[in-house]
Amino acid sequence: MKFAFSTLGVPGLPVPEVVRLATAHGYHGVELRAHPEEPVHPALGPGERSAVADAFQDSGVELLGLAGYVGVAAPDDDASVLAELRALVDLARDLGAPHVRVFPGASPEQSAEEADATAARRLGDAARHAADAGVRILLETHDSHRTGAAAIRVLGPVGHGSVGALWDVMHTWLGGEQPSETYAALSPYLGYVQVKDIASADDTTPLPLGAGVLPLAECVEVLSRHGWDGWLCWEYEKRWYDAAAPLPGLLDAGREHLARLLNESA
Repeated sequence: MKFAFSTLGVPGLPVPEVVRLATAHGYHGVELRAHPEEPVHPALGPGERSAVADAFQDSGVELLGLAGYVGVAAPDDDASVLAELRALVDLARDLGAPHVRVFPGASPEQSAEEADATAARRLGDAARHAADAGVRILLETHDSHRTGAAAIRVLGPVGHGSVGALWDVMHTWLGGEQPSETYAALSPYLGYVQVKDIASADDTTPLPLGAGVLPLAECVEVLSRHGWDGWLCWEYEKRWYDAAAPLPGLLDAGREHLARLLNESA
């Protein structure tokens, strides 16, 4: 397996500094948060896109994906959601990123059936554009569809190779799902896995990997036992928690913890 980290842990950091951090601390890749607050977002011009792509290509660090904020089940009109999603896919294509992350984003007013159908319809429509761009859209286990069981209610009907799943281990745990259950549900669709750690279900302040309660060892064991050889991406949510320790000082220990879990599961 290969290790990456998300720029959610270093909000606003310029891309050359992000690449330098990855290189200095032995990470194979980076997930870029694609948001107007950040240096990378869909409004970037052609020259800025080329500069980002070149920074990764020259460094040897891989751009794992773009973490977007499209809510594919949200109660908005299809045209606006699909336009936002296509813009994110086009940005990923131009930067050389193989994945884009989307959220479910259903509202409490929607029934589960309505939300599932809406998300599946939109992802199915976007799948052809993604395939042409060489990009895979990944539905994260999050918010209204936080478990693998919920995510496959959307992914199954889509049935397209350019649409898959992003397993966020915190949300599936909060949803009461065991790692073996999540893997069984998502394995046909799995793009990569977001790892993190927290103190409890009531306190989701990010902690160093291994310092909290999330079942990281079990997740890595399940993945290893099934021969999955993809990406583990550390999503340290510093952006939302001012009191959390700065990520750069934790990167070495985080990588070492993931490597130790891999060795123990071998």
